[in-house]
Parts: sequence; structure tokens; C-alpha cells
Amino acid sequence: MAKKSAAKIRGGIARRDALSAARRTEIARDAAMKRWADEGKSVLLFAKYGANDRPLRIGDIEIPCYVLADGTRVLALRGLYTGIGLSLGGGQRGERKIVDLMVSLAAKGIDTRGLIARVDSAIQFIPPHGGNPADGYEATILPDICAVLIDAHQQGKLGKYREHLAARAAILQHGFATVGIIALVDEATGYQDFRQRDALAKILERFVAKELRPWVKTFPAEFYKQIYRLNGWPYTEDSGRPGVIGHWTNNIIYRRLAPGVWEELKRLTPRTPSGSYRNKLFQRLTEDVGHPKLREHMSAVLMLMKYSPHWKVFMDRLDHEFPQWGANFLLPFPEDYTPIGLPPAPNFIDS
Repeated sequence: MAKKSAAKIRGGIARRDALSAARRTEIARDAAMKRWADEGKSVLLFAKYGANDRPLRIGDIEIPCYVLADGTRVLALRGLYTGIGLSLGGGQRGERKIVDLMVSLAAKGIDTRGLIARVDSAIQFIPPHGGNPADGYEATILPDICAVLIDAHQQGKLGKYREHLAARAAILQHGFATVGIIALVDEATGYQDFRQRDALAKILERFVAKELRPWVKTFPAEFYKQIYRLNGWPYTEDSGRPGVIGHWTNNIIYRRLAPGVWEELKRLTPRTPSGSYRNKLFQRLTEDVGHPKLREHMSAVLMLMKYSPHWKVFMDRLDHEFPQWGANFLLPFPEDYTPIGLPPAPNFIDS
């Protein structure tokens, strides 16, 4: 009898080892769902795509993410609040911390975009590997959380000990300002391999307008003041800007907005015989996506500028946090780089 039992065990192990990893995961998931049903609990959606070793990565920030069986993209709760900079300690559940944060900001007059109600109940789901249910939020909640934190910081209502939340939010916001949080989750989980993709064409359609928009002042004076400060140049409102600032603007702003956008803007914007653009590049950005994303990126850039002691540090941080799309660094500088005394260059200023 013992021999027969041992043979069955060996046979079971052999059958298990012959299964693919995907099939073993499916069996574990089905077992978890059956166990919950037997316990009288509601059957939860399971995560069809995603794994702990394939998180959503933006800069140094990692947030586990999944695509549920019904197509809902979710971010793991613990990863979400560590991703935006909230600590794990303090005895509160993650959703409670975010709720309390939003309540405190709403009391200061900040528009919280309905987040108090939205973060008050997490989505429960079964991870791809089965096991105990996990908590998460629909991925589209993250851009709104970041926008609220940045807005609170700009209005001086976030508080000094929470300034790091705005810095994290700016990094995250830039990351999903390109193709959107849904596309980033699909890429991280591998779900993009199972849906039709014409990503670049869609990005350009969303960002670049077919018609030229009227000129509206877009680049704040603070952008240029920070460039002058970081380079050790004296700044006055009526001082002419050296042409190299135009090159830097392309590098800092347009080449980091989204894949292919800078190239498309250049292609659509004619030049004068002297080499200058006849129109400003931002006049080709769409009203609903391109122009707002430029403003969001500008806010993140200004934050990096203000916390950088000089140009080299700023550029290093910029290349680390917001690398250019599809290119190496446009203007690498040696350690002993000194900008003062630069010769004038053709004026390609896009402001």
C-alpha cells in the first residue's frame, strides 16, 4: 500500500513538472477561487497579466501592476503609496493614508478631483500566482493623485515635510504623460503583446495638431531665470537670450515630451532662410493633450532646476529622471564645463 502511495506521489510530481509555468499558475489561481467560493466569499476577478518581477517602472520608482480578467488595469496598493512617497509605517492601511492626505488637502481648498471617495475602497483581486487576495486601485487614479499633489505644492499648501511627495509626483506624471498610464501598465505586464498596437502613430495624433494654433505665451520667465542662474549668468527682463538657449529648450522640453513628437514638430514647422523656425514649436501641440503635457513637463523641469545648484547637476538629474526619447544626450558637458562666454548661435528659440 505504501509502495502504491509513493508511486502515486511520484506520478503526481512528474505530471506537475511536465506542466508549463502558465498552466501551473492557472491551476493555483483556480484553486484559490474555488477555496474562496467554498468559504462563502464573493468570487474575485483574477489578474490575467502581471508579475511581481515585472513592475511599472518610472525612473527609480517601481509599482507592481496587473491586468484583470475583465481588462481593468490595477496598481498594487502597497506599491502605489510607496511609489508616491507615503511611508509604510504608522499603523494605517494604505488607502486610509491616501484618504487622510486628500481630506487634509481639500480642507486647504485644493481641488482633490473626487479622490476622497475614489481611494476609500480598494479593488480586491487574485494575483496571477493565486494565493491570498491582493488590494489595488484602478491605474487611472494615479495621474489624478499626482496632479493634486503638484497643484498643492504650487499653491504652497502641501507643507514642507510633504514636499517630497510633489517631487515624486512630478517624476511619475512625466512618465505617464507620454502614452498614458494604461499603455505603461500594458507594457509592464506584457499585455501589450496581446492587443493591436500602432503606438507611435497614436502618440503623434494625440500630441501634434494638424492646424497651427494661435501664439500664446507658454514658457514662463522663471524657466529662463533658472537657466541663467544655473549657468551663473546675470539676468534682466530685457536682456537678449543667446541662441544656445533655443538648443537647450529643444533638449530639455521637446525631445522629452513623448516618442517622435520633437521630430514631427520639426518636420511640420518651416524655417526662415536664416535657419530660425517661422513659428513656435508649441503652436503645433494639440489643445487637449500636447499643450497640457508640455505644461506638466515644464513644472517638473522647473522643480529640478530649483533644487539644482548649477547647470551640470541639473542636466545630470534631467537625463536620469526624464531621458530623451530615442537619443543619447544632446549636449554632454565635461566636468570642467564653463558656460560663461559662449559664442552666439543661430536663434532657434521656441518660447
